[in-house]
Amino acid sequence: MKVVTGVVGNDIHVVANRLIDLSLRARGYDVFNLGVNTHLEEFFDAVVETGAEVLMISSLNGEAEGWGREVKLLKARYKTIDDLIMMIGGNLVVGSGNSEEIVARYENYGFDLVCHQVDLNTGLDLLQALLKERNIT
Repeated sequence: MKVVTGVVGNDIHVVANRLIDLSLRARGYDVFNLGVNTHLEEFFDAVVETGAEVLMISSLNGEAEGWGREVKLLKARYKTIDDLIMMIGGNLVVGSGNSEEIVARYENYGFDLVCHQVDLNTGLDLLQALLKERNIT
């Protein structure tokens, strides 16, 4: 299973990005890590180029929302990625907020799986459950 991952926008949380990469590899995923400071279009380009089934975006500085709002627009532009599982995790807003509302907002942006302030292993377990539910191996 191919996964494109990285940190969106102006976020430079390298350590978290590396931990995500290592954890995905330990679970047997084929990882294409775009690193930090990655623009949303770069993620979509990498998905097309690699044929990845999963796009996993992270953000720890809380500024992912500004980028996430463009997911539906980009999904429409990249028509070959209809079956792509889109996941985002980390600290997804600046300040505090109701987690249920934050998750619903990101799902409305087009993400299939939203892990706001969820630990990495729990998030990866949720991804595995979603893949199993959709019969994707």
